[in-house]
Amino acid sequence: MTWSTREIANLAGITVKTVRYYHQVGLLDEPDREPNGYKRYEVHHLTRLLQIKRLTALGVPLAQVAEMGTSGEGQASVFRTVDAELEATVRRLESIRQELAILAQPGASPEVPTSFSGLVQDLRDNDRALLTIYAQLFSEESMQVLRRTLEAHPNDDLDETFRDLPEDADDATRQALAEQLAPFIVPGATAHGVTLEPRATTPGQAEAARRAAGHALRALYNPAQVDVLRRAHLLHKADDDGADTGDDAR
Repeated sequence: MTWSTREIANLAGITVKTVRYYHQVGLLDEPDREPNGYKRYEVHHLTRLLQIKRLTALGVPLAQVAEMGTSGEGQASVFRTVDAELEATVRRLESIRQELAILAQPGASPEVPTSFSGLVQDLRDNDRALLTIYAQLFSEESMQVLRRTLEAHPNDDLDETFRDLPEDADDATRQALAEQLAPFIVPGATAHGVTLEPRATTPGQAEAARRAAGHALRALYNPAQVDVLRRAHLLHKADDDGADTGDDAR
């Protein structure tokens, strides 16, 4: 008994287009033809189609199905590879579910990285945008440090003063605010402070990430605010250097 292309496709639970594609990529042998030119598929074609269908349902890519052939050689290695890929996919999906659970909580927002959702009410639009960019550029450890910094709320009034600082603030106002901010640049950090480390794996990528972060900071905050942050970091660094000098002297 033989079958036409449509008949064997129906038996295998696939489409005629799929059968033809398997011929094109060499997964399925071409059948003999009747005198009128119609293809006539046999039992071994149906067996092969069902094998391909099962393997692809298990997640085996067609390219690897072709490499496996019909003899079963190398199947164990392929299955181990697919299993490892599925495990990674499961972990990713579990992580997504955890994020969705957090975002489903009252007050949570997709406008910031998930771990910062509890802080979103205290942040302005430019703060949220900067956090989103930082989360892309910097390591998870660095973002955890940043989150702890924000959670500490060293001085809400000081935060608001910085956020409301006008672009034309005079030098004395900038310096005074920088001196107030300097002790809180990285609260709870080591004596040397903590630097945001890029996710990048090469020096060039790391430098590009730092440039992008600097560009975002200048775009999202006014010149006076950026100047205050620069001064605060310099003051913080000077304090650290002074502490180190004192330690060396002792």
